[in-house]
Amino acid sequence: MTTVTTASRRQGRGGRERILAAAAGLFAAQGINATGMEQIAERAPVSKRTLYAHFRTKDELVLAHLKDLASTGRTLEGSLARKDVPPRERILALFEPPPVGTDPVRGCPFIDAAVEFPDPQNAVHSYAREQKLLMVRLVADLVKELGCREPSVLAEQLVTLADGAASRAMVLGDPNYGRHARTAAKILLDNALPTTI
Repeated sequence: MTTVTTASRRQGRGGRERILAAAAGLFAAQGINATGMEQIAERAPVSKRTLYAHFRTKDELVLAHLKDLASTGRTLEGSLARKDVPPRERILALFEPPPVGTDPVRGCPFIDAAVEFPDPQNAVHSYAREQKLLMVRLVADLVKELGCREPSVLAEQLVTLADGAASRAMVLGDPNYGRHARTAAKILLDNALPTTI
């Protein structure tokens, strides 16, 4: 049993950031519902009083965690917004394996959250849905920029491939599973480009 003494707790600024970092690690390792607020406080390390001062409920913490992931670009959607990468490569980046050393292999955090908060009226589920709709819009904009035919349909096909690959990578424990979907995505993109006569 681990005991955290008051002296070992970091005091002062940065409590919120430490809580979010601890939550991110624990949620990825063991899931949202399997992670208790006490575990997060201990990992942060902060007192439970500090934890609840920042986040009144676990739902509030989960929502903040998802917003933090989105704002820092650490999601599939993050690769789509990069202006330093050509449009086609941004789309294909959806199928890249996670950075070396990332453990465990996780699927999309928004899908994971929606599964753990299945009520569509729940704020966490609602935010996850917003992010997945944003992903389609970002891909649609990129395929329009490439001059592809039927950009809305193609965008739905590409994000379905990306989400499916991320989910299968997680279930199978294969971080490079996206290579299969990447091949299919290239074919879809090539077939959607206008032909020149």
